[in-house]
Amino acid sequence: MSWFVWIFLTTMAGSALGHPTMDVARPYKPTQPCLAPLQWEGRSVQYNHNTGRNTRADMSYDAKNQRLRILEQHKKHTPCQKYFEFIFLFQSGLMFQIETKTQQCSKTTLTGPWDPYDIPSNSTFEDQYFIGGPGDVLEVQEWSDRKPARKHEAWVGVYTLKDCYPVQETYTLNSSVSTSTRFFDLQLGISDPSVFVPPPTCQSASPHRLEEEGC
Repeated sequence: MSWFVWIFLTTMAGSALGHPTMDVARPYKPTQPCLAPLQWEGRSVQYNHNTGRNTRADMSYDAKNQRLRILEQHKKHTPCQKYFEFIFLFQSGLMFQIETKTQQCSKTTLTGPWDPYDIPSNSTFEDQYFIGGPGDVLEVQEWSDRKPARKHEAWVGVYTLKDCYPVQETYTLNSSVSTSTRFFDLQLGISDPSVFVPPPTCQSASPHRLEEEGC
């Protein structure tokens, strides 16, 4: 997800308790990761480890057409904070940023390639476990980009074992970019494709990013 790190990235480090009915020592290691859904909607919370800021949002994800829509959720206790809708259209190479209160819009060029929410085929299997404690049934697998020649992982992803939905992802690209994202309430498919269509105000969009602070 290198194209997404600068605006709205990723995970909470995966920690969980083993399910009491399962043997802690897994008898196998999967040779290939699961295939994540190509289209889904849901919610997310992104924590930026450098700024200490949490960003909650509604998400619509369309890997078939390389589109992503993010609608930040308002928090009443931050009166000076502006909130935005982001529409990423990778086949067109464009990102729209819309201020939700004024509908002011900016249109900028995407500089990175489409990088989907999935587990790359060359990922390293790290672990398989149940999230939570006794009675919980959400089983997940944890994968990373760890390689023998590199000391630390730059990406760790946790995905559900049953349907391969993203649960959490962690990115540490360099000393200035370290983020965590949790995903929840996911639903398969796109209920309203029009969320990927920029509003009319974007016809006269500014070519510069909009400022995020309101006062």
